[in-house]
Amino acid sequence: MIFLMRLLTSWRVYGRENIPSFGPLLVVANHLNNADPPLLAVSVNRRMLFMAKEELFKNRFSRFFCRGFGAFPVQRGQIDRTALRRAKETLDNGWGLVMFPEGMRSQSGQMIPAFPGSAMIALQNDVPILPIGIAGTEKMTGFSWLFKRPRITVIIGKPFTIKHQPHITKEQLTETTDLIMCRIAELIPEKYHGCYADKVLSSNRLRVSSFK
Repeated sequence: MIFLMRLLTSWRVYGRENIPSFGPLLVVANHLNNADPPLLAVSVNRRMLFMAKEELFKNRFSRFFCRGFGAFPVQRGQIDRTALRRAKETLDNGWGLVMFPEGMRSQSGQMIPAFPGSAMIALQNDVPILPIGIAGTEKMTGFSWLFKRPRITVIIGKPFTIKHQPHITKEQLTETTDLIMCRIAELIPEKYHGCYADKVLSSNRLRVSSFK
């Protein structure tokens, strides 16, 4: 995979020094292309499992592809307790768990509203959260991109933590989801921010004012 990325794209990774070398880790990233999971696998280079939408496991080819990258299914739009248990087991084993909070590829190239699953796992497990921004993979469509070597950038932010909550409210889920998505959006160009553009601006203003 590394060979193909270097051969077919102009691939750059920034912030690898922010990756904890061991221990449980919740990795969250924006989602632009089916190539994003293997891209993250080679960019982060740690033992990780991926949480992927259940629909991908219904097709024989995509099921083989997903399992090859250590993915397990999750049902979107509802509380999937089996997936939550698998996520907890992954973190308890000291591995990385990768989630794309949006739950699907963005067709526009801009960030779309996220599902609360990543926030639920973050609030239930006291582990570092590693935000990653992906830019450029939206250009990898059709076949023409194979001859253009598109610039693919992976930006790894600094890990942060969220206080464990034994009883999670709907408001906490919403706030934590927005926090996670804003941390991702801050890493990538503004043109990708989509529905989180205003929230990122508000978050930045709050941080600036708090240091005055």
